[in-house]
Amino acid sequence: MQPTPEQSPHHAYPDHWEADVVLRDGGTARIRPITTDDAERLVSFYEQVSDESKYYRFFAPYPRLSAKDVHRFTHHDYVDRVGLAVTVGGEFIATVRYDRIDATGRPASAPADEAEVAFLVQDAHQGRGVASALLEHIAAVARERGIRRFAAEVLPANNKMIKVFRDAGYTQQRSFEDGAVHLTLDLEPTAESLAVQRAREQRAEARSVQRLIAPGSVAVIGTGRNPGGVGRTVLRNLLAAGFTGRTYAVNSAFAADQATIDGVPAHRSIGEIGEPVDLAVVAVPADRVPEAVTDCGEHGVQGLVVLSAGYAEWGAEGRERQRELVRQARSYGMRIIGPNAFGVINNSDAVRLNASLAPESPAPGRIGLFTQSGAIGIALLSGLYRRGAGLSTFISAGNRADISGNDFLQYWYEDPDTDVALLYLESLGNPRKFTRLARRTAAVKPVVVVKGARHSGSTPPGHAVPVSRIPDATVSALMRQAGVIRVDTVTEMVDAGLLLADQPLPAGPRIAILGNSESLGLLTYDACLAEGLRPRPPRDLTTAATPQNFRDALAEALADSNCDAVVVTAIPWVGENGEAESGDGEVLAAALRTAAATGPAKPVAVVHVEIGGLAEALAAATSTAAVPPVARASAPAAPDAATAPADRAVPPTAQAAPSTAPAGPSTPTAPGDHLTQQRPDTGPGDTPAVPTLGRIPAYPAAERAVRALAEAVKYAQWRRQAAVPGKVPEFLDDTIDEAGAAARIDALLGPDPDPRGRSLGHDEACELLGRYGITVRPTLPAPDPDAAVAAAARLGYPVALKTTAPHLRHRADLGGVRLDLANEAALRRAYGELTDLLGKPSELQPVVQSMAPRGVDTVVRATIDPAAGAVLSFGLAGAPSELLGDTAHRLVPATDRDAAELIRSIRAAPVLFGWRGSAPVDSAALEELLLRVSRLVDDHPEVVSVALEPVVVATQGLTVLGASVRLAPPPARTDLGPRRLSNY
Repeated sequence: MQPTPEQSPHHAYPDHWEADVVLRDGGTARIRPITTDDAERLVSFYEQVSDESKYYRFFAPYPRLSAKDVHRFTHHDYVDRVGLAVTVGGEFIATVRYDRIDATGRPASAPADEAEVAFLVQDAHQGRGVASALLEHIAAVARERGIRRFAAEVLPANNKMIKVFRDAGYTQQRSFEDGAVHLTLDLEPTAESLAVQRAREQRAEARSVQRLIAPGSVAVIGTGRNPGGVGRTVLRNLLAAGFTGRTYAVNSAFAADQATIDGVPAHRSIGEIGEPVDLAVVAVPADRVPEAVTDCGEHGVQGLVVLSAGYAEWGAEGRERQRELVRQARSYGMRIIGPNAFGVINNSDAVRLNASLAPESPAPGRIGLFTQSGAIGIALLSGLYRRGAGLSTFISAGNRADISGNDFLQYWYEDPDTDVALLYLESLGNPRKFTRLARRTAAVKPVVVVKGARHSGSTPPGHAVPVSRIPDATVSALMRQAGVIRVDTVTEMVDAGLLLADQPLPAGPRIAILGNSESLGLLTYDACLAEGLRPRPPRDLTTAATPQNFRDALAEALADSNCDAVVVTAIPWVGENGEAESGDGEVLAAALRTAAATGPAKPVAVVHVEIGGLAEALAAATSTAAVPPVARASAPAAPDAATAPADRAVPPTAQAAPSTAPAGPSTPTAPGDHLTQQRPDTGPGDTPAVPTLGRIPAYPAAERAVRALAEAVKYAQWRRQAAVPGKVPEFLDDTIDEAGAAARIDALLGPDPDPRGRSLGHDEACELLGRYGITVRPTLPAPDPDAAVAAAARLGYPVALKTTAPHLRHRADLGGVRLDLANEAALRRAYGELTDLLGKPSELQPVVQSMAPRGVDTVVRATIDPAAGAVLSFGLAGAPSELLGDTAHRLVPATDRDAAELIRSIRAAPVLFGWRGSAPVDSAALEELLLRVSRLVDDHPEVVSVALEPVVVATQGLTVLGASVRLAPPPARTDLGPRRLSNY
């Protein structure tokens, strides 16, 4: 909507208030400002509201709006009087309005900071979370316009509206006056209001995904009349998977008398079906998609899977076509997977949906898989099938113009059928939100990510996303901070996913290695060391080892309290005739599975070389039927396809006991760990049942098994640490002048700041940093030798003389720094050497600075990346660290734990902690400095860059020798404010 000449001329239409939102039931709606063009929509909307709702809004019978009412409710100045509407299909379903008031309740203008607010929601849409979403958006608008409080009068019987205000999480006061409940809400966001907002976001977005992957009915639009083609293929796959709902074939070219195709009801349009359709799979040319979307929207379809190509992957014209597709679908309350998608699969026994081009549904399992590439999706499905792995859900989102990996993280977070989330991503549409959601999901189940297009420097075709300026190594570090398991290839993703889906998390890095090949054991040992694990010397069972020997050795290793995980290596047995006997794989698998089932819950991985049937037998599900002890030792358990989806003894609500605990039953603690139960002791003569056992992953190379195990070790450690989150120490609040810094930043930027920002001068930067307790060692300019001597006399000897020219700054290796100048003669001599070597003083811009205590030179930086947000970085100063990229990163705001990990995660960290007999530096002072910088950029988004270089960290205390700060108008935050869908 655009403003009309009748709108207030000095307040332009605020199009940034427009937003698409997901409601509680998973449908979408659009929130936008009300304009003078909306008079007819408002009247139509009001006519559909019940008399009871009208009474609650106006405290009296109010059957219709007068012309004066309509004018008042559609004319706003967007400052003191604001109205927002929620629309579906272009029609109003709810409105909200605020009017600024003074202390007496009369209409007012700024600086009055209170407003009266009132809502009205159409009865048919009550209970969908419409009012809650509207409250978030009108509150954000009010804060933008300088309003700090809302006042509302609500009738006591209007329980729904009272609950909306009560549950919002804002600080509020309530009183009963003149027969009405008087509510006052403080609009400053609180921890509770943010938590409420994000909980509602999770429920709504998860529900919107559920509507797409668990439909009660599916229509395939574009089903071909002849075999073959995309639409006919999807229909065939739906039928082959045994979809439990109703299926329809739709094609406008069907003959009027054609009743069925492939046994499915055939129709020429969605409207002809005459029954509700939950999901439409669109497989028509791009130019016919709008017609199909309209047909779906007007007949209540809840979601779309658009397989059609010809969108953003085809350039600017296609990108605009894609944006229009999203706008059109959302206007009807529908969400989209695609376009250019490969499809979706849901293996839940209650759904059995294969609305994709995959010829066969993968086996049911505990892994959720999301990809942005159809080709990669095909490869992953094939790889998982070969490895015997099963999936709970599969989504190939193509251009992911709407539904993205973030939405599926919301869904998988609480999905009881998914224990591991695997994502192949080529771009991150909302990186800050992804990090937040990934951190929350990783706290209960593993999230494994492969990031494509890492080094191309461009966005993949079809993906309109913010461009990040930070290197891929930084992205990887930030993902790991959020608990994401970042791997480099899809093969590594499958390797890690198999281990995490079927094995418990390791309690530590201590690895036992056993097998019948000394060489393979040594390769595994070396791989463990390379991955930072702590392997025990390999146990060689010799080539004569039998499956019973493997079983006994594995049981012994699992029972050892000094072992956290086991890698079993196996090569084919060599018979008496010298030929390899590889046919005993099933027997060996049975032996290993029995040992794993009856021992303490610890992860087991198998590395094998050409043992026929071993990998397949290890990947099969086991039965809980009673099996004689001899049979358990010598024969594989019979696979039971019916129990394959639930092939685990304990649901994901347990965690392995620490490795220091004695062998015995595992102790449930944290959610999300996948364990098998230890078999209870049985009496003599009893015939125990073999416990249900998770599959044991098998790998063709030691390096692959160990890499997957190392990822599990690091993830388990992150989970343990995340259980007790870090915090920002309270003592910082006593030494930080947040209000003074804000006032100074406003003054430095001025009333009309340059959008490009400005770099602060040395004194300005020092003053701003000082308000956060960061002291920069003074420097004095030295334009000539006499000025240098005068500066040294003022600062006190010994001093340092250094250049500050941009091309020489922080380059001690070029000779631009002279240290420990103890007197005037040494200073004059150094000045002459400096100018003779590097150039005139006017070019070098030399300065004098008093010497700092000896220590380790480090660098602390914070930058605002347009895609990832505020990033805090740390490394050692100097060319070697810069060349090797030895810098660690954390997202802001950083906690005390983040700061401690930051300085310990660089490869050169031993230099800080007593390497080769040197004295350890004051790490506590360094961590405090990092926290202060983090607080500065978090409190003031106008601070877009801070660099402290060098920071000399001594055995006691530290000294900041150089600092630079850059300010700019704060960038837009996509992760804060009211809920809204991204627009790509």
